[in-house]
Order: sequence, then structure tokens, then C-alpha cells
Amino acid sequence: MDESHQPLPEVRQPLVQRTLTEWKTLALLGGPILIAQVAQMANGVIDTVMAGHASAEDLAAVGIGSSLWMPLFLFFMGMLGALQPIISGYNGARTTSKIMPATWQGLYIAGVGSVIMALLLTNVHPVLSMLKMDADTASITQGYLNAFAWGIPAMLLMNALRGLTDGLGHTRVIMVFSLLSTLINLPLNYIFIYGKFGLPAMGGVGCGWATSISNGTAAIALLIYLNRSRTFRQFHLLADWVKPSWQGIRYILGIGVPIGFTIFVEASMFSVIALFLAPMGPVVVAGHQIALNVVSLLFMLPLSIGMALTLRVSFLIGARAPDTARLISRSSLILASAVALVFATLLFVFSSQIAALYTGDAEVRAVTVRLLAFAALFQIADVIQVTCISALRGYKDTRIPMFIMLFSFWVLGLPLGYVLAFTDWLLPGLGAAGFWVGLTAGLTSASLLLAWRLFRYRPNDDGNGETKSEPATQAGTASR
Repeated sequence: MDESHQPLPEVRQPLVQRTLTEWKTLALLGGPILIAQVAQMANGVIDTVMAGHASAEDLAAVGIGSSLWMPLFLFFMGMLGALQPIISGYNGARTTSKIMPATWQGLYIAGVGSVIMALLLTNVHPVLSMLKMDADTASITQGYLNAFAWGIPAMLLMNALRGLTDGLGHTRVIMVFSLLSTLINLPLNYIFIYGKFGLPAMGGVGCGWATSISNGTAAIALLIYLNRSRTFRQFHLLADWVKPSWQGIRYILGIGVPIGFTIFVEASMFSVIALFLAPMGPVVVAGHQIALNVVSLLFMLPLSIGMALTLRVSFLIGARAPDTARLISRSSLILASAVALVFATLLFVFSSQIAALYTGDAEVRAVTVRLLAFAALFQIADVIQVTCISALRGYKDTRIPMFIMLFSFWVLGLPLGYVLAFTDWLLPGLGAAGFWVGLTAGLTSASLLLAWRLFRYRPNDDGNGETKSEPATQAGTASR
């Protein structure tokens, strides 16, 4: 398949053949997305493993710090994620004159988001004090976040530009630069954490510096590539500069804010759980962090299928092929569920070996093994919800799914987890495991409600790759 042009559907093919053809397209789009996601996730794994070998305090500090920056980053990443279905829809409808104006409005959003995120993360002292963390762990956490903040603009810049590259079907571009970031991060972590080449040993703080430098380098390399690549010759960032347009920004935010809030709702629940567990000590926090890291890494495959599904559905809607969009949306649930069954089995069978890869501390391993057993239980619900919500994003249906996720995680999952973890109201206090039972309940609720929404949803698209709410001036005029 030519990456720059997703194939139009062959409606005369038999149903099974059409389904397999669409699955092949998903694989070709999603393969590079998966590698990019794993590469980005690998940075977190590298940080966790290398900080864990420095000390339990460093591991706990990096875990708490990650729990603070990750929800914020995912919120802004979700907002910028609106660019992918928007640009993919323009590509399907062949209205390419609207692509660069939309990209520039996304870049402006990324700039403002960088400032907000950096200000929040460099001023978390009140949160750390409220958690009653020990002084050493709190100091490492703040130092880690201060260093990490320098790389925030690069992270959001790459996510804005991903809307352009992925939206046009060039999913390999971000894959390459994500791999570059990971390859740089690994040696820098070794140097900064353990103090090599004459530098002082920074411990967990070194993770923050390594991440910032690796992301900054990858972002600069991506900009150079986009401005020199023959593939993107017709899309020049500088030559096709467009002034800020409130109408264009509002259109992106109208789709993107619900996506960002939805991702924030889910991710923040994981982070809040880590914060609730902080008073239980670094062993429990470390075990939870490792289990969460493992589950998040496995989640990259269904997430990548979902991201490819978003691109494909939006392209098909733009190309006036709603029947095929409906076919791929629903049939992808079968594919994703098969993946979930495999992962659940792996978590049950190899939990001890997985825990041993992360830490040599017997107590931390014991906590991790117990939590991985619970994590295996919610695999199917997790992949069903991400597949359904990804298809709905391809339709640019983001508001109702946002409320579904809010109810499932914050009204149902988190309160249930708190009750099970810290009280004897329903069962004898389960500790950290109680929150993982709550996670399972929240994910199950989300999967059922989102599947109901997907099967009842009918697109309100005009066939030109845009919704009726899009302003007529969105295309804009390039300022050269």
C-alpha cells in the first residue's frame, strides 16, 4: 500500500474478503504506530528499570513524578490527536488545501499547552506536601519534574506534527523519530542516573534530564526532515505558514478537548491510585508502578490498532464510504479481543518472571505478581473500550464517549477501588489490589457503554471530510 494514499474500498468484494482487506490496511497503518508507541513507552520502562536499580526511593520518586506529568501530557496529546482524523478526512476527501492551515492551528495549541504544562509541573510542592511523602523521595520527585519540564515543548511539538504525518498515512515517520528518541534516552539515563564520564550520580533526577534531551533532539530532527523531505514537498511548514485563527483553533478544540479529557479521565485514575498508595510506602508504590508499566506496555498493541482505526474510519468517511467505515469499526472488535486473550494468558503464566525483570527486591516482586493477576482480568474489557472509542473518534464523535468514560472511571471505578482498598465495607481491606478490582469494574462499564454507542451511532458527516460544525474559513489562506 502506498502510505500516502489509503486504498479506497472494493464494495463488490464478498464480506469476508472486504473484512480481511480492511484488516490488512489496519495492519499496514498500525504496524509503524505500534513501533512508535512501544518506543515511546520504552522510555518509561527504561526509566523505571534503571531508577529501580539505583534505589527504591528513586524508583518511587520517578513513579510519583510520572503519575503527575503523564495525565497532563495525555490531555494535551489527546487535544492534538484531533488533528489525525481531521487531516485524514481531508486526505480522503482530497481537500488538501485545508491540511496545512489545520496543522498550524495545532502547533499554536501545542505552544500554549507547553507553557501551561511546564508551569504546573515545576510547582507541585503543595501536592507533594499533601501526600506526606518522606523528604528524600519528595525532593527527588520535584527534581525529576524540574528537569523533565525542559522537554515538554518538544513532546507536544512532535504530537502536533504527528497529526500531519499520520493523517496523511505516513505512520512510519513518527516511528523513526520515536525510535531515535529511545536510542538517545538509554545511554543518557545510564550517564545521568549513575554518574558516568565525570558527572555526578543524579538518580531519579537524571531520568528527567535524559528524557528532555532525547525528546528535544528527536523533535529538531523531525523538523529538519519535514522541511527537506521530498515526500512532504507540497506541505512546507515555513512556506505554508498560517496566522492563528480562532475559528480553526475552536474547531480542533471542539473535537480534541473531549478526546484529551477522556484520556485524562482514564490516565488520571491510574495516577490518583498511585498517589493514594504513596502513604503505604515505597514498596507498594514500586510494585504498583511496575504492574502499571507492564500493562501499559501490553496496551500499546490494541491502542495502535485503535489509532489506525481512527485514521481509517475518518478517511473512509471523507471518501464517502460509510458502509465500509461501519464494517471495519465493528469487525475490529474481533481482532482486538483475540489480542486481549493472548495478553491475559501471558500475564497469568509469566507474572513472576515479568516482575523479576524489573526489580531484585523480593517484597516489590511479591506485590507486583499479585497485581499482575488482577491486571490480566481486565484485558478484554480494556481492548474493547479502546477499539470502540477509537472508531468513534474516526467519526469525530467525542463528547458522548467523554461522559461515558467520566462515569465509568470516576463515578464507578475509582470510588469502588477506594472502598475495597481502605475499608471493610464490602470485603476485608484489599490494599493496592482493591484499586485494580475497581479498574476492572470501570473498564467493563466503559466497554459496554461505548460498544452500545458505536453500534447505534450514525455519522453526521457531509462527505467532504468535515463535520457540519466546521467553520468555512478553516481552510484559510497560506501566508507565504
